[in-house]
Amino acid sequence: MATENLNASSPTAVATESGFCGELAGHEFLITGFRTGNTEIYHVDPYTGDAKNLTRNPNSHQRYPIWSPSGDQFLFTSDRDGAYNLYLANADGSGVEQLTRQTDPSTVYFPSWAGDGTIAFGLAGPKAMVCVLSPDRQDTLALTEGRDPYLSPDGSQIAFTRWVESGYCVFTLDRRTSQVRQLTSHENPIGAVTPTFSPDGRYILYSDSVGETLEIFSFDLENDHSTRLTHLGQFATSPAWSPDQQWISFRLTDENFWNNPARGKAVHKERKGDKRPVWVMRADGSQPHIVEALRYQCGIDGSRAVWNPLGGRK
Repeated sequence: MATENLNASSPTAVATESGFCGELAGHEFLITGFRTGNTEIYHVDPYTGDAKNLTRNPNSHQRYPIWSPSGDQFLFTSDRDGAYNLYLANADGSGVEQLTRQTDPSTVYFPSWAGDGTIAFGLAGPKAMVCVLSPDRQDTLALTEGRDPYLSPDGSQIAFTRWVESGYCVFTLDRRTSQVRQLTSHENPIGAVTPTFSPDGRYILYSDSVGETLEIFSFDLENDHSTRLTHLGQFATSPAWSPDQQWISFRLTDENFWNNPARGKAVHKERKGDKRPVWVMRADGSQPHIVEALRYQCGIDGSRAVWNPLGGRK
């Protein structure tokens, strides 16, 4: 099990002031936004601010987008059939196909897509399960109990989180051997861990509790060591790597509303424009700052701002 340093010195002790604009030129995001009232999936240029609604389904809610490894399609979840299920669409939003057919109260969330074609996702219901689609995409295969799954780039491992005794820790599942390995020992009672692999498969980003807040950490699989990246004193969640592994996007909010049902309902009803904006930082945690084009009207749920794997090289 890893050694962990929850209070290591970091260049993010003081957040960098606003003023960035060109550092993300050539990159693109998929995000959730609520500018239409419901949550939709938007394709956003963080440099110019241009945004296109890809899902355009005003009678439902769309969440948790993720690009295909080639960038020509994306996955998302939607409750358009009465329960949150997994859907596939072309990069321009056309050709929508429903991939799962769960019924309420089961909920599909946080899909990921590996280079070998494997699609994994979380299934919340009577039990929280880590699932994959069968190779023909006709069936849901439950692999192990856990939350927030994310596939390694080659599809050989799944990072996920599981409650231990007093909080959540990060685990991996080896898909070839079915062996489960616990990576972290610090138990996070807040949740919102959302682990995610780096493009080279060496690191796993995740959120962990520090006092009453959440900060982002990076776990080095080669050295079995965890490093704290943020010192923002709020709730930093849902990290995602840029394809060149130089930047990390994440969501930042000022309160843990998802563990308070009454407050959570009120927050979603308020739709405060800047409640959970998108931030970015360098891979080492330096230069954390808000993305001005994504300061307002981002979905209040924990969906990642995911980077186009083509990195603007279309």
